[in-house]
Amino acid sequence: MEATTSPGVAEAPPRRLFAIADFRRLWTVGAVIFLVRWLEMLAVSLFVWEGTHSAFLVAMMGMLRLVPMGLFGAVLGVWAERVDLRRAMIAVVLVSGASSAVLALLAHFEVLEVWHLALGSLVNGFAWAADNPVRRMMIGGAVGPARMGAAMSADVGSNNASRMLGPTLSGVIFALFGVQGAFFVALGLYAIALHAALAIAVRAPPPPATGESLAVRLGAGIAVVRRTPALIGTLLVTIIFNICGWPITSIIPVVAQARFGLGPEATGLLVSMDGVGAFLGALTMAAFARPDRYAWLYLGGVAGYLCMIIAFALAPTPWLAGAALLLMGFSQAGFSIMQATLVYLLTPAELRSRVLGILSVCIGLGPLGFIALGLAADWLGASSAALATGLIGLGALGLTHGTWRAILRHNGGNPA
Repeated sequence: MEATTSPGVAEAPPRRLFAIADFRRLWTVGAVIFLVRWLEMLAVSLFVWEGTHSAFLVAMMGMLRLVPMGLFGAVLGVWAERVDLRRAMIAVVLVSGASSAVLALLAHFEVLEVWHLALGSLVNGFAWAADNPVRRMMIGGAVGPARMGAAMSADVGSNNASRMLGPTLSGVIFALFGVQGAFFVALGLYAIALHAALAIAVRAPPPPATGESLAVRLGAGIAVVRRTPALIGTLLVTIIFNICGWPITSIIPVVAQARFGLGPEATGLLVSMDGVGAFLGALTMAAFARPDRYAWLYLGGVAGYLCMIIAFALAPTPWLAGAALLLMGFSQAGFSIMQATLVYLLTPAELRSRVLGILSVCIGLGPLGFIALGLAADWLGASSAALATGLIGLGALGLTHGTWRAILRHNGGNPA
């Protein structure tokens, strides 16, 4: 068994990441998928809110994108060990593009309904669930463990940049062309992702079958988590974030329109503010993050994000709400970059795909938070629900200190 690579191990200086052709192509696929995700999410939210005025249904559209992670993330992690990852990624792009094409046509012929959007969100959720065990595993193989932190900074940075551009672009497109415009733009973007995926040079066949059942292989992944306290802590913090933190993104458009009376363009601008902060945070992480700070950046990012949810809920004006979202995104950068990095580096090489699949399951528990937040938003109002979820998240983080402090003890392989 290959020893786990510690984040604190000093290695030779990495080559420039974008000089690595396969990393560049994998990054392009991710950047497109991230941009489409944010573009479609706002357009769907606006369409559902205008048609139903139900904060719960708006939250459910975001929730459905996470359901496949919770139900199938671990299975996808095991499955990814037995397939050609390049072909799997091409299939993911094709299916996602087909979903956008169908929704675009339904909208064009004015027969689009909420349940169509729900089904489309679910289909795209499978693509999201496959991202960690497929595309990010390929990134690790392309750049090597020593450059994984920098690679994740670049990858998450593109996600955060898309959170700036996607909602703003979506708001303008929705105002001009309606929801169909967003889906047609998404289809064109998927064509770019498909071109990049087809150009990837590495064609690594799956390893020979070992005869182990899916349950045995999944059990091996669970076993390595159980005997690694820092992994347990990392996954626990991921669960807290995705139940108490991430769902807030689904009701920002509701707050913008119901509380502040903003139109589609201004709503898109407000929603993009946490993307601006996250992009700036990713640039900061890339410039200053060191392996001995990974754990602190991870935990501090979650705590800061939850605090900024509370600030957003209490903000009296759109300007102050936007400032809170900016800082919220900045905080999230540390968490989102270090999440996959810590899991990748803490896990033995031959089990990484399985444990990244388990990470997807933890992310996929987010629907519990989306459902709770959606119900609370219909009952209490969107701002009050946001305040409650931020307070509950901070409380959960404090109560579980005894578990997640193992991440700090690891601290890149050095005593905290």
